[in-house]
Amino acid sequence: MKNTRLLSLDILRGITVAGMIVVNNGWEGYFPTLTHSKWNGLTLCDLVFPFFLFIMGISTYLSLSKSQFEPSRPLIGKILKRTVLLFLIGLLINWLCNAVGGDFGFSHLRIWGIMQRIALCYCLVSLFALLVNHKYLLPAIAALMVLHTVLLLMGNGYAYDETNIFAQADRILFGWEHVYHKSPVDPEGLLATPISTAHVLVGFYCGKLLKQASDLNTKVMSVLIAGTVLLFLGWFLTQCDLPLNKRIWSPSYLLVTCGAAALLQGLLMYVIDVKGHSRWSRFFQVFGANALFLYVVSELLNIFLGPLGVSVWIYNVVHAVIPSLPWASLGYSLVFLLLCFLCGYPLYRKKIYIKL
Repeated sequence: MKNTRLLSLDILRGITVAGMIVVNNGWEGYFPTLTHSKWNGLTLCDLVFPFFLFIMGISTYLSLSKSQFEPSRPLIGKILKRTVLLFLIGLLINWLCNAVGGDFGFSHLRIWGIMQRIALCYCLVSLFALLVNHKYLLPAIAALMVLHTVLLLMGNGYAYDETNIFAQADRILFGWEHVYHKSPVDPEGLLATPISTAHVLVGFYCGKLLKQASDLNTKVMSVLIAGTVLLFLGWFLTQCDLPLNKRIWSPSYLLVTCGAAALLQGLLMYVIDVKGHSRWSRFFQVFGANALFLYVVSELLNIFLGPLGVSVWIYNVVHAVIPSLPWASLGYSLVFLLLCFLCGYPLYRKKIYIKL
């Protein structure tokens, strides 16, 4: 089969990273749908991170397939080095958040975060791909989901308080000073890492479907069917008293968000790869080309622009033009997104790809 690069995958990655930047940098009075659900439920904001993990699964399959999934010391070493790098970047971001407030020590350093979860999921899925027969892929996903469901039901996993096993595990293992304090349950805590790995494995399986399809139309159809099945299964679990919940990464949340990502991937494949309509997507190509790098840039800008007074100045200018708080907040987020775009555009033009 002809190995044709899917531009739509880069576009979906770019849309997702742009979405992560927009929802992470809202101001006061932001639209509720652009903020995370407090507990059970699903908003647009709750889609961006799982979309990224899903895309990472597809990319991991396509990348490792180049080596025929043959394990080697250099390849495994590369995976482990990247894992450590991503995890340390996450810790650095957490430390800088404290440092700008005057706390330069490590006694209050939060252990977990988005980059840390990306690191661990990437590592576990990559090692699975190289060391385990792929016939166990779907059974592994099912087993992780079943184990997570048992943990939720037996460990008071749907309780929004300190009795939740997810909250207890992080505090017992890492201590109060090193966990998330904005809610009882850390949205990137340790116990939800295995189910997030299953999430990436679902993307990995869809990558397998894409790779094995004989032509573009078959690729589109296969991923659309997969997305529809995943959405139906996710809806079915919500009817079994397993509601959607991002913070504990409930099994219904995994299935619904993977299904939505697969459907959007299929739609973009049809529009961009089949029909060739890609001019509208140039903005997102910039973010897709250096996705993780620009996400880290956005986190660093957010950390340093605040103490310098730049964030407040930008927001006040936007709010002076747009009196409505929700729209002014969105306006600020879009200006912030434009700043990140300006950081990435020269790299895109010069075809410089910074792989984190």
